[in-house]
Amino acid sequence: MNWAVSTYDSVFGYVSAHGAPLVDLLDPQPGERIIDLGCGTGTFTAEIAERGAEVLGIDGSAEMVAQATALHPGLSFAIGDAHDFTTTETFDAVASNAALHWMTRDPDAVIARVHAALRPGGRFVGELGGAGNCAELIVAMQTAWRVFGLGEPELPWYFPSPAEYATRLEDGGFTLRLLEHADRPSRMTEGPGGAADWVRAYAPRALADVPPELIEPLLERINELAAPALRRESGWVADYVRLRFAAVRKPDGAVPMPDVPTPPGPLL
Repeated sequence: MNWAVSTYDSVFGYVSAHGAPLVDLLDPQPGERIIDLGCGTGTFTAEIAERGAEVLGIDGSAEMVAQATALHPGLSFAIGDAHDFTTTETFDAVASNAALHWMTRDPDAVIARVHAALRPGGRFVGELGGAGNCAELIVAMQTAWRVFGLGEPELPWYFPSPAEYATRLEDGGFTLRLLEHADRPSRMTEGPGGAADWVRAYAPRALADVPPELIEPLLERINELAAPALRRESGWVADYVRLRFAAVRKPDGAVPMPDVPTPPGPLL
């Protein structure tokens, strides 16, 4: 699976999206003001700051923000929901690494809030799970749930197709400069238990609805179902598919914005 569209101008250096660090695609410059949206514990925030930019990490989890602040005391972090955050100043860029697919409530609202935070010509650069991401893992989950008579598990992710996300960005006031959709099989590092540990780490909400006495046999069944596709002699591999993009905010008035309610006051 590989779907790519790319054009380059003076806004972005010539960087191959696939395999290159996302920070290189963002290309932060000294003195630029940049938001790391969905910053988690601040690893990507720190990479941006190392290039000399002034970075604000935003995450909806107070626990994540507390960890980021402890790990990177010299950087700025704030708690904020990506669907409705506001800023008192405009930024040169917004970047997001492996976080947008967790923002499932209203992807258009997230894009609208990013648009509002950027100056005209500002950059929006990100990477998220794309259509087909973790397909074997998800099928194993869904099958195991049915085997145990549990119906469908609640999946907490949004994995858009390239065409869908490109349309959302264009409709949200952005000009797309680069979009790549590519397979990226990755070693599972979440624990020794393979697919079972992956579910524990990334789908705890689905497990919360399972009767306690069924959790372990359910996870064992997931491993049995996923093993033919994902277990190698060297270990377990997750069938990741990544969607990476770079876009710029269009000039004011270039496109009508969607009708997204504005929060009553600034958050940041």
